[in-house]
Amino acid sequence: MICVLVKYSEIALKGKNRSWFVGRLVRNLHGALAGLHIKEVRTLIGRIEIVLGQDEALPEVGDRLSRVFGIAHYSVATRVPPDFESMAAAIESQLPPKEAAESFRVHVRRADSKFPIPSPELARDLGSRVWTARGWKVDLDHADLVIRVEIIPGSAFCYVGREPGLGGLPMGTGGRLVGLLSGGIDSPVAAWRMMKRGCNVTLVHFHSAPFLSNTSQEKARQLAEVLTRYQLRTKLYLVPFGELQRQITLSVQGDLRVIIYRRLMLRIAQRVASHVRARALVTGDVIGQVASQTLDNMAVIDQAAQIPVFRPLVAMDKEEIIAEAQRLGTFGISIVPDQDSCTLFTPRHPETHARRYAVDEAEKTLPVDTMIKTAVDSAVVEQLSYPRA
Repeated sequence: MICVLVKYSEIALKGKNRSWFVGRLVRNLHGALAGLHIKEVRTLIGRIEIVLGQDEALPEVGDRLSRVFGIAHYSVATRVPPDFESMAAAIESQLPPKEAAESFRVHVRRADSKFPIPSPELARDLGSRVWTARGWKVDLDHADLVIRVEIIPGSAFCYVGREPGLGGLPMGTGGRLVGLLSGGIDSPVAAWRMMKRGCNVTLVHFHSAPFLSNTSQEKARQLAEVLTRYQLRTKLYLVPFGELQRQITLSVQGDLRVIIYRRLMLRIAQRVASHVRARALVTGDVIGQVASQTLDNMAVIDQAAQIPVFRPLVAMDKEEIIAEAQRLGTFGISIVPDQDSCTLFTPRHPETHARRYAVDEAEKTLPVDTMIKTAVDSAVVEQLSYPRA
């Protein structure tokens, strides 16, 4: 019987809570594989078995599993009775052509203490059958091909090779966050990194329509769609910010406007967080990248929030962030030219070392509470899901 064998690593360290984490992973696997012909997803000893209804689903199954957090690696395996001939036949049926490798080894792992044949002896005997079939040399340290056999009570799994998973923790085990999503490269990566730690991230995008075009909103939707492929369900808030910027421009001196913009964004995101029962905010800030991201400015900006503000990219180089954006699939969307809210009413020489007392004085001229309420009440909320119904 063909199946997919899923392994986890960090979850195995959770002690008494392990079963809860495994249960969340199984639940997420059901969600990620919805719509495919999957007979069953079941937990075994230290692993999860996905029983397939049709072999034709394998490529799509692999594609979806590659975006499920909590998986260390997964393999297409054959499940057979735990006897030598069945295991040998299953391995022989999976061997690639002779020219595909020059060396091999067989790795046997027993999770059934009652299985009578010791692992080294079984590996040697199965290896003999492989050598007879293909003539490859045995290399226990640097083999081109690793053949694995895992034995549990009543069954054995045989497979060749394995695909890496994303690691991290299963979605839904880390709580809720609100992520500030621009149309740039950094913020989607920051949100994705928190998703990898099991957090569900509600996304908030600030736009300046009708002062600027709707391009940034469309980019935000596309970025949210990519991120939803990892967390399965996403709530996206599209918040009009242009009129609020105009009000700030009329009341606040130029060098402090960017700081005031950012503080107001945090306050609005915090209000959204209270609506969705999120415990913290996440941004894509990187120290020294732009004027608002100096250490002094970030400290002053954070003082506007009453919940934690996470910055998972804070010490990364731009090249590292770009590489990660390319891997997760957001880079091509992020580099499409657009006009986001940060480009509207931006001063020529913004403050890079803001002081709290100066910012507080500037904000006294603004109806901050009213601005927050107006922004949240005017937001368009969209629900995204994957796979699409």
